[in-house]
Amino acid sequence: MIMAVSFTRYGRLYYLDPGEHSPKVGDKVLVPTEAGPEVAECVWAPQWTSEEVGGLPVCAGIAGEEHLTRDEGNKRLRAEARSVSKRLIKRHTLPMKVVGVDYMDDDNVYTVYFSAPHRVDFRALVRDLARNLRARVELRQIGPRDEARLQGGIGPCGRDLCCATFLKDFEPVSVRMAKDQDLPVNPLRIAGACGRLMCCLKYEHPLYIDAHNRMPRVGLKVDTPEGAGTVVGRNVPSDSVVVRLDDGGRRCACPSASVCSPRKQHDTMYGDAVAVAEGGPEQ
Repeated sequence: MIMAVSFTRYGRLYYLDPGEHSPKVGDKVLVPTEAGPEVAECVWAPQWTSEEVGGLPVCAGIAGEEHLTRDEGNKRLRAEARSVSKRLIKRHTLPMKVVGVDYMDDDNVYTVYFSAPHRVDFRALVRDLARNLRARVELRQIGPRDEARLQGGIGPCGRDLCCATFLKDFEPVSVRMAKDQDLPVNPLRIAGACGRLMCCLKYEHPLYIDAHNRMPRVGLKVDTPEGAGTVVGRNVPSDSVVVRLDDGGRRCACPSASVCSPRKQHDTMYGDAVAVAEGGPEQ
């Protein structure tokens, strides 16, 4: 069985083995972490999966009153540390932006995540933070993609950011992938909330490559139910092609399965298979 939890509302999903527990959606559960059990909200109730999934952490149980009280206290401390960090950064006139704050109460350690246009000398800032927060403080600079993951938001598609919900690792994305998907090479059209190329260009790319190998290419002479014409466009999500008809120049959209290339091109691609089929099995 498998279940999913989230540490923040509409945040990234983490998958667990429910073990002997059966939490419902909305219940607070304990998730094993390096810093000990942490409170998270059950987003998907435990359910059976058709595939065997191993290596998942096991749910540590339903959160009790003491766990919820500890979690609320840690949230207040993180909010206070965020406010103090912003005030001291402004006092030190450093080009830094606080993105997130983490707190480990067992070790009394704050981890402040920040973004900056370049490397920053924050040694004096760390000393002031440690004195004001009465704890050990670590500052970590992160890139634009990690900043978007921590802050969350809405992507150009209108859905929650992939990096903040289900993506685990960032993979390199190239402009070539955008061209293969017939997207305009315009930063405003292919960039995500982080300002970098959208991550979906990477994991959707194989689908477009497979479709382009299967569908008629642009410029090919084809026969359609509405007459002969030339392919002038392809729509992979709808599995259709746009054909400019020879009769009048009108354009029509046809399912790729209903579009046939000329007999010569068809025989070039499938000639051997057709000959075997017509000849029948050997006696």
